[in-house]
Amino acid sequence: MISFDDERLRSARDKWQYRGQIRPPFAETPGPGQRSVWDFPRPPAIGPDSREVLVRCRGETLAATRRALTVCETASPPTWYIPLQDIRAERLRAVPGPSVCEWKGVASYYDIVVDGLSLPRAAWTYASPFPGAEALNGHFAFYPHQLECFVTGEPVQPQPGHLYAGWVTNDVCGPFKGAPGTEWW
Repeated sequence: MISFDDERLRSARDKWQYRGQIRPPFAETPGPGQRSVWDFPRPPAIGPDSREVLVRCRGETLAATRRALTVCETASPPTWYIPLQDIRAERLRAVPGPSVCEWKGVASYYDIVVDGLSLPRAAWTYASPFPGAEALNGHFAFYPHQLECFVTGEPVQPQPGHLYAGWVTNDVCGPFKGAPGTEWW
């Protein structure tokens, strides 16, 4: 189990340069119907979204819901969390190697296995989220760079890089953290 004492937690939370209060000069101007990821707060906002969300692998639907939660954090497109009841759980295989998010808690990872294909660490969950992120308990997120993800029929583009798992759709504008040099945005 990963231990995260108060001092380490405070230090990790304090490192962020941007927190959603002021949009930096390099931020894109939102168009009609768009939100700027630079207006998202840190700590992140977690809330329900009733749009249709689909996750597929090799044409097979792994998850389908209208009961997703989105995590909206400064500089990142929303990360979508789907309730376990709306996921084909038999396709998830727990793997060792947790990670820690200073806002959400300790994440446990899962491979996705479909037709003999195994996608490593393509999904994760927070079994015991930190205070403020309790709503994520019982929900899973998926990396869109490994899967086919859709929001109301719109194909999702993955957030730059491979560390973060935001879902880029037409209703958000950036630039988005994840590319080299953006680590502390």
